[in-house]
Amino acid sequence: MSVSRDQLIDFIYDEVRLLDEGRYDEWLALWLPDAMYWMPLDYKQSDPINETSLLYEDLFMLKLRVERLNGARTFSQKPKSRCHHVIQRPFVDEVGEDRFVTTTNMHYVETRLDEQQLLALTARHDLALVDGALRIAGKRVDILNCDAAFRNIQLLP
Repeated sequence: MSVSRDQLIDFIYDEVRLLDEGRYDEWLALWLPDAMYWMPLDYKQSDPINETSLLYEDLFMLKLRVERLNGARTFSQKPKSRCHHVIQRPFVDEVGEDRFVTTTNMHYVETRLDEQQLLALTARHDLALVDGALRIAGKRVDILNCDAAFRNIQLLP
């Protein structure tokens, strides 16, 4: 089965829609077991292991994050945080037989009560075709002003 550019782009739109709608369990199902979600701390950072990152989580940690967000006794999320992704049309950077890379520029808004923060960011998705379905093999989110001080990010850009 081949994957078209439009299918890759639709996948990115579908992913942010799941996040915006708080459908975290469905979002987790998009991830491969060995995938990593990385949010570098520094501009053009190249090493998530030996340098500090804002976030570097495997599927286990993402599941814990989702359990916290879905939890009835997560008092720090009462009322729940909400998010909204405004994305540009994703670029399809690499097309292989079963591996793909996209880059998406976006504005990410996260809000809870009277607080709202806006982040400009770029997301790189490493995607894989597994059993006829696209899955996330890795995601890197670079915040444009990563070196600035900002509040905690509760959800997932």
